[in-house]
Amino acid sequence: MSANVDEASAENERNSVIVQTENGSEVIFCQVAGLVARRIVSELKEGQEVKMGDRYGIIRFGSRADIYLSEEVEIKTLVGQTMIGGETIIAKFSS
Repeated sequence: MSANVDEASAENERNSVIVQTENGSEVIFCQVAGLVARRIVSELKEGQEVKMGDRYGIIRFGSRADIYLSEEVEIKTLVGQTMIGGETIIAKFSS
């Protein structure tokens, strides 16, 4: 189904990654394939160290990514804002 419908998160092909920050917080990224995209490519290995701005995969022909953050995170984007991977600051963790 099209990636812009809510059910796509549960029904379409997806790849989920859990990242643990230095302070112990977790961020969950879910790549969700859409109607045209047939393939999700993840380049991460379990236990791999990553840093801000690193690419962790690609969804062929677009689609969407769901990001799950804990409640103490300060969101820095606006509803409906277009974000650019590796450039847009999405949120700020409290220290």
